[in-house]
Amino acid sequence: MSATPASPAERAPGRRAWRLDGRTSVRVRTFVSWWGAALSAWLPARVRELFGLASRRLLLVGNGADIALQLQDADGVRDLANVPRASFDDTAGDPLATLLAPRTIDLPRWLLLPARTGLRRQLTLPEAAGDRLHDVLGFEIDRQTPFAAADVRYDHRVLGRRGDGQIDVELVVVPRAAIDAQLAALGPLAPMLAGIDLAGDTGPLGVNLIDDARRRRREDPQRPVQLLILGIAVLLTVFGLWQMRENRSAAADALEARVASEATRARAASAQRQQLTDLREGMAFLQAQRAARPLTVAVLDELARRLPDSTSLEKAAIEGDRVLLIGLSTEASALVGQLSGSTLWRAPALAGALQNDPRTRADRFTLTAELVPPAAVPAPAPSTPQEPVRADDAR
Repeated sequence: MSATPASPAERAPGRRAWRLDGRTSVRVRTFVSWWGAALSAWLPARVRELFGLASRRLLLVGNGADIALQLQDADGVRDLANVPRASFDDTAGDPLATLLAPRTIDLPRWLLLPARTGLRRQLTLPEAAGDRLHDVLGFEIDRQTPFAAADVRYDHRVLGRRGDGQIDVELVVVPRAAIDAQLAALGPLAPMLAGIDLAGDTGPLGVNLIDDARRRRREDPQRPVQLLILGIAVLLTVFGLWQMRENRSAAADALEARVASEATRARAASAQRQQLTDLREGMAFLQAQRAARPLTVAVLDELARRLPDSTSLEKAAIEGDRVLLIGLSTEASALVGQLSGSTLWRAPALAGALQNDPRTRADRFTLTAELVPPAAVPAPAPSTPQEPVRADDAR
């Protein structure tokens, strides 16, 4: 025994199947129809006729030996002409081709039955039956009318919807014999009918009682125009979407270029800021190095005042925190004592042995000393305003 495969809803009980029930689908169709009619009502009559949005049809009404031609549109029903039935027998093709205007000859043709040939009953049904009213009303014919369902043609129209979940419906029933008699009277016009309606108190009811086998499927004359407009609308929509994409792409490229430009400027500003920081640090380092040892001018001035006249220098250099002196002196051994006690250097000492120069009869010496960092000068204290001396304090 094979098991029946579970449906997706049974396999996933936690998931809700979103679908429209019959009542919701009827409401959606009703809303779409009302919305389309409301939008088309804003267009001029000529525009509605051009695009096939105007509800227009040609009514054929049997009137004794004549057939009355009536035009039904948004403004109501108006008479066009009365045509003798006998004239249809001698005409080949469409009998109304020479009587109607070009814009009227392509309209759907409906047979309008007199009100006395039909039977109308108002019923109240549950709103849940709204999506299959035709089938439901088929079972009501035997109870609501003296006819059998097989002997009549029937249709319905919705009169209104109540707030308690019920709808008011009108059942329209016409015997098949009455319809067949009217069709036989039309002669060659019968195969050209698009529907059969029943006259009411204020005009046609808006039902269709024709058999599906007799209904003529007329090609909408505005179909090429509608297809052309649809194609143009699709092209314009595609072009609009493409243009929107191009605009977004151009805006993104412009933004990217602006961001790249701002990034370049930011990098340049950062490089300049780094150069300025390096320059300030270099200046601070130089100032720190300069503050860590005496000025070269001060050192040279101190040497000039302390060295005797019998001493000549060949080289005087400041290497880091040391002073190097190379020269000739007849008092080389006494130079250390003469250079001691200075505030600019300390620990003067001879480097290496003295060498006698026979030409000048002086001794060649090399002397070094360690520079002393200058004392830090304290920052001047902020001056405080002095209070005025009062006469009582002076006394």
